[in-house]
Amino acid sequence: MSPRAPEPAAPSPRPKPMMTIKPSRSWLPVDPRELWAFRELLVRLTARDVTLRYRQTALGVAWVVLQPLLAAGILTFVFGSVAGLPAPAGIPYFVFSLAGMVAWNTFSQTIIRSSGSLLANSQLVSKVYFPRLLLPLSSVGSTFVDTVVSFMLLAGLMAVNGVQPGWALVLLPVWLLLLLAVALGVGLAAGALMVRYRDVQFVLPVAVQFLLFASPIAYTLASVPENARMWYELNPLTGLLEGFRWSVLGMPRPSTALMAYAAGVSIVALVVGTAIFNRTERQFADVI
Repeated sequence: MSPRAPEPAAPSPRPKPMMTIKPSRSWLPVDPRELWAFRELLVRLTARDVTLRYRQTALGVAWVVLQPLLAAGILTFVFGSVAGLPAPAGIPYFVFSLAGMVAWNTFSQTIIRSSGSLLANSQLVSKVYFPRLLLPLSSVGSTFVDTVVSFMLLAGLMAVNGVQPGWALVLLPVWLLLLLAVALGVGLAAGALMVRYRDVQFVLPVAVQFLLFASPIAYTLASVPENARMWYELNPLTGLLEGFRWSVLGMPRPSTALMAYAAGVSIVALVVGTAIFNRTERQFADVI
């Protein structure tokens, strides 16, 4: 009688994965615990964005200073010299324009960079898992670095020209956070749409450029004619710019209604933009 063949050994249980990816069921638009777990990646992405932006340029990081200076000079010539708009008492027109450009660049660069961050990192999105929200958030961090450098330049010019801020300077972080909030909200929504509809990347810069001339950057709201002032007040950037200059340059305080409206729209824009981004996030890897 032939010996009986040994029975095959039972397969060993499959090792449990380190992390299981599941759909979010939280009522929050994002999972704060997941973002905190990937905080080191956020820091590395931000540092990479800052490092690569001005690599292989002749002037390097000097562009951080030159861009607002050149823009403020052009606005000073157009609105101060050609249009003859008056500057606030005791404030040189160039300093006034530069303050507006610092706030505007914070807003516009956040929108442009955050909206294009997914397409710029399409290889990462399609091959590696991580919270996709980290990509636009890293662009916000790099933009904030530029804002700090520009603000130091503005502070130096204010000191040279004897322009002193008032007690409202303590509210400066509030205006910066609101500018980042409304810009990030728009950038998140535009970035999510841009993954599927590439037309957005051509429409968005035109819309931002139009908004530049529809916002009181190199002039005050009081300089706008009465029949058009209501339309300017519907623009949330008007309240944010007026509040920013109130804090930095010591200009007259904007109305409470204008500031409250601007703050409310900024928060709503951030919440809605984050919800749209989170809703479409699981489709990014398939269509990018």
